[in-house]
Amino acid sequence: MLNVNEQIFTYRKQLKSKLDPMRYEHSLSVSYTCMALAMRYQYDLRRAELAGLLHDCAKRFGDNELIMKCQKHKLPLTEGELKAPAVIHARYGAWMAEHKFGIHDEDILSAIRCHTTGKPQMGILDKILYIADYIEPRRNKASNLAQMRYLAFQDLDQTMYEILLGTLTYLKKKNTGIDPMTRQAFEYFQEKCGREETHAVTFTDRL
Repeated sequence: MLNVNEQIFTYRKQLKSKLDPMRYEHSLSVSYTCMALAMRYQYDLRRAELAGLLHDCAKRFGDNELIMKCQKHKLPLTEGELKAPAVIHARYGAWMAEHKFGIHDEDILSAIRCHTTGKPQMGILDKILYIADYIEPRRNKASNLAQMRYLAFQDLDQTMYEILLGTLTYLKKKNTGIDPMTRQAFEYFQEKCGREETHAVTFTDRL
């Protein structure tokens, strides 16, 4: 039975051999950012690290291959996911985390599963991973990164609202398919944060 550190090092070795170098570095950076947020919000560090490390484990596959793999393993895909296939790696990544990496913690699997779209009523690890994926130190394209990095350590819900608003603004401008779950997540956090008015927030290529 591997101890926690041996387990992490084993997963890193496996990911490094499968992901392209930049995706692997991104995964490490997200895992560290998850741990920093976990310290701030008094969440379990190991679970946060694992979620961050494994969140993009399915990114080695292209969209069509991911769709076929989901069909093979009887993972139902929504119409929204098929119209916005860039989000599908999250669903298959959760399956891989469970069946290839032996993760059975539903909080970790849930966070991986919704890290591209968000969802209403997200748990704390769901929010930590979603936000960490946006603010991790190697991200550099969004004009609001400095504000989001500050806000992330003040209020997770407000940060979710701002990032989701930016996501919808960006995708609408690009006339790209939007998974309805992202809209549902935005409306949930808009109501929860009491934010009726909307404003444009520049969004980076988080998918």
